[in-house]
Amino acid sequence: MPPGLDSCRSLLAYAGAGRELLARLKYRNARSAVAWLADGMAGLAEPDVVDTAVITWAPTTDERRRRRSFDQAEVLARAVAQRLGRPARPLLVRTGGGASTGRSALERRANAPCYTTRRHVPGAVILVDDVVTTGTTLMAAAVALRIAGTTRINALTAARTPLKVISAGTDA
Repeated sequence: MPPGLDSCRSLLAYAGAGRELLARLKYRNARSAVAWLADGMAGLAEPDVVDTAVITWAPTTDERRRRRSFDQAEVLARAVAQRLGRPARPLLVRTGGGASTGRSALERRANAPCYTTRRHVPGAVILVDDVVTTGTTLMAAAVALRIAGTTRINALTAARTPLKVISAGTDA
Protein backbone atom coordinates (compact mmCIF):
# COMPACT_ATOMS: atom_id res chain seq x y z
CA MET A 1 0.00 0.00 0.00
CA PRO A 2 1.36 3.44 -0.85
CA PRO A 3 2.56 5.44 2.17
CA GLY A 4 0.13 8.05 3.46
CA LEU A 5 -3.00 6.04 2.74
CA ASP A 6 -5.18 4.29 5.28
CA SER A 7 -6.27 1.76 2.67
CA CYS A 8 -5.96 1.12 -1.05
CA ARG A 9 -8.39 -1.16 -2.84
CA SER A 10 -8.46 -2.03 -6.52
CA LEU A 11 -11.19 -3.70 -8.55
CA LEU A 12 -9.15 -5.37 -11.30
CA ALA A 13 -5.67 -6.53 -12.17
CA TYR A 14 -4.11 -4.24 -14.76
CA ALA A 15 -3.37 -7.12 -17.10
CA GLY A 16 -5.18 -8.83 -19.95
CA ALA A 17 -8.83 -7.79 -20.21
CA GLY A 18 -8.51 -5.37 -17.28
CA ARG A 19 -5.67 -3.53 -18.99
CA GLU A 20 -7.58 -3.35 -22.27
CA LEU A 21 -10.70 -2.04 -20.54
CA LEU A 22 -8.77 0.78 -18.84
CA ALA A 23 -6.78 1.57 -22.01
CA ARG A 24 -10.02 2.03 -23.92
CA LEU A 25 -11.27 4.48 -21.31
CA LYS A 26 -7.98 6.30 -20.89
CA TYR A 27 -6.81 6.57 -24.50
CA ARG A 28 -9.99 6.24 -26.57
CA ASN A 29 -12.58 7.88 -24.29
CA ALA A 30 -14.64 4.68 -24.46
CA ARG A 31 -16.88 5.19 -21.43
CA SER A 32 -19.17 2.19 -21.83
CA ALA A 33 -17.54 0.42 -18.86
CA VAL A 34 -17.52 3.43 -16.49
CA ALA A 35 -20.84 2.50 -14.84
CA TRP A 36 -19.67 -1.08 -14.26
CA LEU A 37 -16.28 0.06 -12.94
CA ALA A 38 -17.88 2.64 -10.65
CA ASP A 39 -20.31 0.06 -9.26
CA GLY A 40 -17.44 -2.30 -8.47
CA MET A 41 -15.22 0.41 -7.02
CA ALA A 42 -18.04 1.79 -4.86
CA GLY A 43 -18.57 -1.73 -3.53
CA LEU A 44 -14.96 -1.72 -2.30
CA ALA A 45 -15.39 1.46 -0.25
CA GLU A 46 -15.13 1.00 3.50
CA PRO A 47 -18.63 1.51 4.97
CA ASP A 48 -17.42 3.43 8.03
CA VAL A 49 -15.79 6.04 5.76
CA VAL A 50 -18.50 6.48 3.14
CA ASP A 51 -20.96 8.41 5.31
CA THR A 52 -18.54 11.29 5.93
CA ALA A 53 -16.08 11.18 3.04
CA VAL A 54 -15.61 13.57 0.17
CA ILE A 55 -14.63 11.90 -3.09
CA THR A 56 -11.73 13.35 -5.09
CA TRP A 57 -9.25 12.19 -7.70
CA ALA A 58 -5.58 12.40 -8.57
CA PRO A 59 -5.62 14.74 -11.59
CA THR A 60 -3.69 13.92 -14.74
CA THR A 61 -1.33 16.44 -16.32
CA ASP A 62 -2.81 19.53 -17.99
CA GLU A 63 -1.31 18.37 -21.30
CA ARG A 64 -3.01 14.98 -21.09
CA ARG A 65 -6.31 16.56 -20.11
CA ARG A 66 -6.16 18.94 -23.07
CA ARG A 67 -5.19 16.19 -25.51
CA ARG A 68 -7.88 13.77 -24.32
CA SER A 69 -10.46 16.46 -23.43
CA PHE A 70 -11.17 14.67 -20.13
CA ASP A 71 -9.47 13.22 -17.05
CA GLN A 72 -10.22 9.51 -16.64
CA ALA A 73 -9.70 9.65 -12.86
CA GLU A 74 -12.26 12.47 -12.60
CA VAL A 75 -14.76 10.51 -14.70
CA LEU A 76 -14.36 7.51 -12.40
CA ALA A 77 -14.46 9.61 -9.21
CA ARG A 78 -17.67 11.37 -10.19
CA ALA A 79 -19.31 8.05 -11.07
CA VAL A 80 -18.17 6.46 -7.78
CA ALA A 81 -19.41 9.50 -5.83
CA GLN A 82 -22.81 9.24 -7.48
CA ARG A 83 -23.12 5.58 -6.50
CA LEU A 84 -22.06 6.32 -2.93
CA GLY A 85 -24.33 9.36 -2.65
CA ARG A 86 -21.36 11.55 -1.71
CA PRO A 87 -20.01 14.78 -3.19
CA ALA A 88 -17.15 14.71 -5.70
CA ARG A 89 -14.84 17.70 -5.35
CA PRO A 90 -11.68 18.74 -7.24
CA LEU A 91 -9.55 19.02 -4.10
CA LEU A 92 -6.14 18.47 -5.72
CA VAL A 93 -4.24 20.62 -8.21
CA ARG A 94 -1.36 19.07 -10.09
CA THR A 95 1.55 21.49 -9.96
CA GLY A 96 4.33 19.43 -11.48
CA GLY A 97 5.70 16.09 -12.51
CA GLY A 98 5.31 14.45 -15.86
CA ALA A 99 3.23 11.59 -17.15
CA SER A 100 4.20 8.17 -15.84
CA THR A 101 2.96 5.96 -18.68
CA GLY A 102 5.71 3.72 -20.01
CA ARG A 103 8.22 4.65 -17.30
CA SER A 104 10.05 2.25 -15.02
CA ALA A 105 9.35 2.24 -11.29
CA LEU A 106 12.57 4.19 -10.67
CA GLU A 107 11.66 6.78 -13.32
CA ARG A 108 8.14 7.11 -11.89
CA ARG A 109 9.52 7.84 -8.44
CA ALA A 110 12.09 10.31 -9.77
CA ASN A 111 9.41 12.14 -11.79
CA ALA A 112 6.66 11.98 -9.16
CA PRO A 113 3.69 14.26 -9.61
CA CYS A 114 3.37 17.23 -7.29
CA TYR A 115 0.01 18.23 -5.86
CA THR A 116 -1.37 20.96 -3.71
CA THR A 117 -4.91 21.38 -2.39
CA ARG A 118 -7.47 24.02 -3.19
CA ARG A 119 -8.48 24.43 0.46
CA HIS A 120 -8.32 23.00 3.97
CA VAL A 121 -9.60 19.42 3.76
CA PRO A 122 -10.51 18.08 7.22
CA GLY A 123 -12.04 14.66 7.73
CA ALA A 124 -12.11 11.69 5.39
CA VAL A 125 -11.38 11.54 1.67
CA ILE A 126 -11.86 8.73 -0.81
CA LEU A 127 -9.11 9.24 -3.38
CA VAL A 128 -9.88 7.77 -6.81
CA ASP A 129 -7.45 6.95 -9.62
CA ASP A 130 -7.60 4.68 -12.62
CA VAL A 131 -4.53 2.49 -12.04
CA VAL A 132 -2.02 2.06 -9.21
CA THR A 133 1.34 0.83 -10.44
CA THR A 134 4.08 1.91 -8.04
CA GLY A 135 1.81 4.01 -5.82
CA THR A 136 3.82 7.17 -6.48
CA THR A 137 0.83 9.20 -7.69
CA LEU A 138 -1.39 8.18 -4.79
CA MET A 139 1.42 8.84 -2.31
CA ALA A 140 1.99 12.36 -3.72
CA ALA A 141 -1.74 13.09 -3.56
CA ALA A 142 -1.91 11.75 0.00
CA VAL A 143 0.93 14.05 1.10
CA ALA A 144 -0.95 17.11 -0.18
CA LEU A 145 -4.19 15.98 1.46
CA ARG A 146 -2.48 15.30 4.80
CA ILE A 147 -0.88 18.76 4.74
CA ALA A 148 -4.39 20.16 4.15
CA GLY A 149 -5.69 18.46 7.29
CA THR A 150 -7.20 15.25 5.96
CA THR A 151 -7.37 12.68 8.74
CA ARG A 152 -8.29 9.59 6.71
CA ILE A 153 -7.49 8.72 3.09
CA ASN A 154 -8.90 5.62 1.45
CA ALA A 155 -7.87 5.05 -2.15
CA LEU A 156 -10.01 3.27 -4.73
CA THR A 157 -8.61 2.39 -8.12
CA ALA A 158 -10.10 0.61 -11.08
CA ALA A 159 -6.99 -1.53 -11.45
CA ARG A 160 -3.66 -2.44 -9.90
CA THR A 161 -0.57 -3.60 -11.73
CA PRO A 162 0.07 -7.18 -10.59
CA LEU A 163 3.16 -7.75 -8.50
CA LYS A 164 5.79 -9.86 -10.20
CA VAL A 165 6.10 -13.19 -8.51
CA ILE A 166 9.70 -14.36 -8.14
CA SER A 167 10.07 -18.09 -7.84
CA ALA A 168 12.92 -19.70 -5.93
CA GLY A 169 15.82 -20.49 -8.21
CA THR A 170 14.93 -17.99 -10.93
CA ASP A 171 16.57 -14.72 -11.81
CA ALA A 172 14.54 -11.56 -11.35
